[in-house]
Amino acid sequence: MVSLSVVIITYNEERNIARCLTSVKGIADDIVVLDSFSTDQTEAICRSFGVRFFQHRFEGHIEQKNLAITYALFPHVLSLDADEALDDTLKQSIASVKSNWTKSGYYMNRLTNYCGKWIYHCGWYPDRKLRLWDSREGKWGGVNPHDKFELFQGDNNAGHLKGNILHYSYYTLDDHYRQVNYFTGILAKSQFEGGKRTNLVIMYLSPVVKFLRDYILKLGVLDGKAGFTISRISAYATFLKYRKIRQFQKALKSKM
Repeated sequence: MVSLSVVIITYNEERNIARCLTSVKGIADDIVVLDSFSTDQTEAICRSFGVRFFQHRFEGHIEQKNLAITYALFPHVLSLDADEALDDTLKQSIASVKSNWTKSGYYMNRLTNYCGKWIYHCGWYPDRKLRLWDSREGKWGGVNPHDKFELFQGDNNAGHLKGNILHYSYYTLDDHYRQVNYFTGILAKSQFEGGKRTNLVIMYLSPVVKFLRDYILKLGVLDGKAGFTISRISAYATFLKYRKIRQFQKALKSKM
């Protein structure tokens, strides 16, 4: 049987972290929390669970998660966000894998709770995530803030587990809008630095395409009012990202 380190990064997660830590009881042989100097009760809650608690200035989601792995006692790692938890089926699946580890990593589905409603459409489910892996077989990559763990050998030796990560995303619409503003700022900067450029046609047409894709093609309509709201705000996020990229373009042009 392999020993498992659960690794979590946090910043002001007093609302979520206890649920996350409770869900990994019985399968975690080591729990690491890497915190970005929270100003709420996150540290106190974590220490009450007996985790190994560290702090480091936040430099980016990818950078923080790669650093967090280095604190793990064991190479086999389960990575969770503080606003996530394991359902009972997934917990049992992970316990079974610990007794018979045969893959480089394991995918699992993520089910999101949006303002009290579980979302099964809008492109939000099954939302496959590679969260259980041998840390010697890959590293965190992607484009901030959309990090993803990438296996060096690709997915050829990856498995899939039954059960869901339960993602408690937004409690209110204000939470959603704040996150959209925060994430689009990071994403626009990352994409602009990577060479992405835009224009007015893309800025205004892309949100329409995004809404129609999520609400119609990806059946967001079946999630009722929440599906419409998610699709609408996702379209707004697309617009906001491109608007911020244009702002970077204009700032660069003004310096030339």
